[in-house]
Amino acid sequence: MRNKLVISLIILTAIFGIAGVYYYQKNVYSKEILRLEILGPEEVELLQEVEYLVKYKNNGNVRLEEPKLIFEYPKYSILEEGERERKVVDLEDIYPGEEKTFRFKTRLLGKEGESKVAKAMLSYQPKNLKARYESTTTFTTLIKKVPLNFEFDLPSKAESGKELKFTLNYFSNIDYPLSNLRIKIEYPSDFEFINSTPKSLEKTEWETGLLNRAEGGRIEISGRLRGEIGEQKIFKAKLGSWLDGEFILLKETSRGIEIVKPLLYILQEINGSPEYIANPGDTLHYEIFYKNIGENPLTNLFLVARLEGKAFDFQTIKSDLGNFEPGDNSIVFDWRRVSKLQFLDSQEEGKVEFWIELKEEWEMAGPQDKNPVIKNNVYLSQARKDFTTKINSKLVISQKGYFRDEVFGNSGPIPPKVGETTTYTIAWQVKNYYNDVKNVKVKATLPNNVQLTGKIFPEDSKLMFDSYSREIIWDIGDLEAGRGILNPGPNLSFQISFIPSSYQKGQAPQLISQAKITGEDTWTQATLEATASSINTTLPDDPTITEAMGIVQ
Repeated sequence: MRNKLVISLIILTAIFGIAGVYYYQKNVYSKEILRLEILGPEEVELLQEVEYLVKYKNNGNVRLEEPKLIFEYPKYSILEEGERERKVVDLEDIYPGEEKTFRFKTRLLGKEGESKVAKAMLSYQPKNLKARYESTTTFTTLIKKVPLNFEFDLPSKAESGKELKFTLNYFSNIDYPLSNLRIKIEYPSDFEFINSTPKSLEKTEWETGLLNRAEGGRIEISGRLRGEIGEQKIFKAKLGSWLDGEFILLKETSRGIEIVKPLLYILQEINGSPEYIANPGDTLHYEIFYKNIGENPLTNLFLVARLEGKAFDFQTIKSDLGNFEPGDNSIVFDWRRVSKLQFLDSQEEGKVEFWIELKEEWEMAGPQDKNPVIKNNVYLSQARKDFTTKINSKLVISQKGYFRDEVFGNSGPIPPKVGETTTYTIAWQVKNYYNDVKNVKVKATLPNNVQLTGKIFPEDSKLMFDSYSREIIWDIGDLEAGRGILNPGPNLSFQISFIPSSYQKGQAPQLISQAKITGEDTWTQATLEATASSINTTLPDDPTITEAMGIVQ
């Protein structure tokens, strides 16, 4: 009896075991049944538009309920405003055999050779099961090309302690605007920063703003590099974009420079001065002195003087021994014509010279043209020396006299008569061209029988008169560059009265002396001045007055 009971229990256990296995096999769900994949380009250019296709298919026979799709864009993706790198999509139930595709577009930000990973996750709950499952997949895209040119323009050799000037050039050929750009430079040891154009942030960073396709720029840097002869110095630079408070590297470059022993000394003088400040309209006599400070003779040399500046009148270049090359505005001195360039012994020196004129005026398109300079970059063998010369601003004063005018309305006899009063209007107009000028004043003198009537326009003008010296002073103050050229300049009109004396009968007496304008150039620190002609009773600027009408009766 006992044996039968044991056999019965074994049979029941087997039945329940088989049923359990059957139930388990029927209800356990494999997440592999849901196929999830991302399709996209394997290689792209920087900021090229990328479209990711996220596809899923239910390969099972169970409905998948409450599905939720999460797509994570690669890090540092450029998204539409309001979008986030993690996008959540609530889906409807996924039936057996059902498949669907979702599209996600972006642009990838990063450096050349960087891999960017997109990720997709789909969570769901199979019907009749309480557990949630999740399928995950990724896709990697390589930034194969970054169409940005970013290079140093830096000599391969430099002398220790000598001023070094170089540029960092950048240019975009990306068919998408680059924004929030910043450039960072890492200098080698013993480099002393002097200045840069444009101005830097803490001497090592520059904000370049927005850069569209086919746009570029340059950073000009000057400093002094010191080191031992033969020592290698490395300059490094990075170009990147700020995104959500992070600096995203897009391009980097580096360039080495070797410290070499100086062989040549170069000096320039203009009109006999090594620190000359030029004026518009000047004739400049350039003298370039050079000396062999090495131990060995130098032979068969060429000296090139390359001129830069809008102020130069290149049609006026004169040189007895140099040949002017108009393509790059350079003057070439050949050893075949200059004996010292043919053979320059140790400690021996030589000189070349040329003449050129500056224009009286040149185009000033805007504030970017203020504080002008002219440059002469001298190349001799492996040596280079850059010379920069500042140019003074140009102050102009115009002085005109009228009887017929619409400012005050003058009265009295024309021609003027002895003992009778005739009034006139004097008009001053001021122009300032290239640099900011401070403490600007205009001065003129009135003869004894000419007086101010007190009528002035504008009425708030600072006009003063010294009755003892008979001097009129108009205190203008400070004038910004381009005043009267790019925008209206200061103007002043004032009325004078004139009573001719008997001894002036038959003459055309002076009404006001020569007008003189002075000011201090803030760019060059020079004192500027200009004059305008005196005016007599013939009033050459008043078309209604003839010369005869100015003779005292």
